[in-house]
Amino acid sequence: MSRLKQKYKNEVRKALQEKFAYSNSMLVPQLKKIVISMGIAEAIKDKNAIQDCTKELALLSGQKPIVTRSKKSIANFKLREGQAVGLKVTLRRERMYDFMDRFCNIVSPRIRDFRGFPEKGDGRGCYSLGLEDQQIYPEINLDEVKRTQGMNISFVTSAKTDEECYELLKLLGLPFKRAD
Repeated sequence: MSRLKQKYKNEVRKALQEKFAYSNSMLVPQLKKIVISMGIAEAIKDKNAIQDCTKELALLSGQKPIVTRSKKSIANFKLREGQAVGLKVTLRRERMYDFMDRFCNIVSPRIRDFRGFPEKGDGRGCYSLGLEDQQIYPEINLDEVKRTQGMNISFVTSAKTDEECYELLKLLGLPFKRAD
């Protein structure tokens, strides 16, 4: 069992149960999945961009990403139907907890001028954030990176409100900005 999952079972569940006074232990929010996605607009110009981004995303997530394709053609954007426009990976169970642990303890401190993530959710108990550069991950070899690539990371929880989601992620170790 991963270190973060053990922390969730032993400490976080009890803390959430006490704070929100749930009548049933099954109501305690938990992390369901983590979705990492990349938009690759350079794929139109450079055919190797998809392979490079796929390799990097597979390295940092631990599994092969899915190529997302456009649903319809848009002439103004030089986009054709069925053309590759992005990559995404959905992490669950052990890989999810391992990624979250690495993200909170290793990757977040490496972000330049980092003071914490903002405290805004989607209103339904999930939290998403964006990174501008993939080079903050220690798994990626900086000599092989040809272009900087941003990514979106979504933490999907079973929480009903943003307050519950925020408290769950804070207890799991995600660094948020302090409300001074």
